[in-house]
Amino acid sequence: MDKINWCASKRGGLTLVEPNANLAEAYIKKAEEALESVRVNIIKDWKISTAYHAIYFSLYALLVKMGVKCEIHSCTIEFARQFLNEYFSEDELDFTEDSLKARIDSQYYIDRAVSDAQYNKMVKNAPEFLVKCKSILVKLNEKKINEIRKKCRDRIK
Repeated sequence: MDKINWCASKRGGLTLVEPNANLAEAYIKKAEEALESVRVNIIKDWKISTAYHAIYFSLYALLVKMGVKCEIHSCTIEFARQFLNEYFSEDELDFTEDSLKARIDSQYYIDRAVSDAQYNKMVKNAPEFLVKCKSILVKLNEKKINEIRKKCRDRIK
């Protein structure tokens, strides 16, 4: 079973709902607030967590604008990998996955260190990722949204 079908089969996984531009804007606001937390936090673990959430909320804003609901973070990233690859490079999507792993390692494990390189990359690139997602939100018109939803619907049948 491929990852998209696996995600669609899980509770809280990938489902198609009504597109919601207002909710997308709310997630952008959450991403901006998370970035502010990155700026004011001094604890590395919290900076990692808030930087990741800035990245995640930025990406999730795109999904809700298209009417895609997903509560499994790795599935959100896989959706972007499969259906938003014309907007994101492979490196950017790898960065989101690496950031998720860093957030999990720093938040849930005492014995797993996040490298300074990954930490610095997250803090540096989270604002750029938010700007990119805002730009994509503007480009996502109804025709493009319907095209992506159709591709997704065809995959999860």
